[in-house]
Amino acid sequence: MKEAWTALTLRIEYLDGAALIAYLTLPHPVRLKSHYVRRLGPELLVDFSRGGRPLGIEILDPRHVSVAALNRVMRSLGLTPLQGRVVAPLRAA
Repeated sequence: MKEAWTALTLRIEYLDGAALIAYLTLPHPVRLKSHYVRRLGPELLVDFSRGGRPLGIEILDPRHVSVAALNRVMRSLGLTPLQGRVVAPLRAA
């Protein structure tokens, strides 16, 4: 049986029409859970599994986080930088 994986998704929560917070879920096996969090930028927190696999990136203020800053974190984690429709909602926030 194949193991279930999460998909790369970006969720943004709004309050009164303004982007409040966002979460970028990184592809990983569904069975993995967050074990610790590390700050990797002024407004970026990364959730890691017990084994050190990055699970997601919390974007504390989407209006003030650039795609370039997010992609620096992606590269530091050994992940492919984001582009196209994945980051379009972040640019609009």
